[in-house]
Amino acid sequence: MDSSRITASAAGLIGRTPVLELSRVWSGPGRILAKAEFMQPGGSVKDRAARAIIEAARADGRLKPGAPVVEMTSGNMGAGLAVVCAALGHPLIVTMSAGNSPQRARMLESLGAEVVIVPQVAGEPGQVTGPDIAAAGRVAEMIAAERNGFYVDQFRAPEGKLAHETGTAQELLDAAGGLIDGWTACVGTGCTFLGVARTLRRSNPRVVCGAVEPAGCQVLAGKAITKAKHLLQGAGYGSVPAMWEPELMSCSIAVSDDEATVWKHRLATEEGLHVGFTAAANVCAACKMLSTGAFALEATVATVLCDTGLKY
Repeated sequence: MDSSRITASAAGLIGRTPVLELSRVWSGPGRILAKAEFMQPGGSVKDRAARAIIEAARADGRLKPGAPVVEMTSGNMGAGLAVVCAALGHPLIVTMSAGNSPQRARMLESLGAEVVIVPQVAGEPGQVTGPDIAAAGRVAEMIAAERNGFYVDQFRAPEGKLAHETGTAQELLDAAGGLIDGWTACVGTGCTFLGVARTLRRSNPRVVCGAVEPAGCQVLAGKAITKAKHLLQGAGYGSVPAMWEPELMSCSIAVSDDEATVWKHRLATEEGLHVGFTAAANVCAACKMLSTGAFALEATVATVLCDTGLKY
């Protein structure tokens, strides 16, 4: 028996996801490499930040053994936390906007989390706005205080960025042979985009890092919000993330709801990848980046397939 291939818990399955070339939806110039983050035990890229934050909080005493963990989620962070909390013995309470897909709430409950649904403030079903997220966050903070729990506060937890800086980015570089010319990712907390961008910049100072934003909600590009409601759940909340580092963004790439829908279908029917709208937007943005003609013919653009389509 090879014990080096055995992990002690589901938390040990987080990270080291495969990288695939999307050669069917993009035939060139250049190539698109996508990190299959939907293959994480919680089904999304957020598993990495969840484990990093919880492990750090346990190590420095902010999270006591057996104490509850509380967080606001659009679904993905909650699933990652549910996996980690189950493995480490912590009850989990999550608050979620009523606008998030009901499949996400059912998934979290099946993983043992207590789910508190918070009424929407400005959005509608399937389209969650910044005010909706803020309302769910306030409820989570209140519950954490009432139950003497650890409030994750993913938008302000630096461990989330570090998880991608040391993990996701290095895994992409290893798969690409050490050189990546472009990087695209949707921005919610900003942890995935920023953590990967920081490491890629150290490897290649000329790498183009494109932050993916919903069309009509490009606050990182400095544009006025004309469409606060969009399909990219978990991204584009209409405000600059608390930990944002503007120097790591080369450009903002807008993706519309129609484009995300088309690319979601294309990835499923041409690549066999049933992923979510944000993953589809990431691939759409990578194609837009390579279509500019600003890259060498053999350029590599990396992105993340951030979650599974089963949550929608």
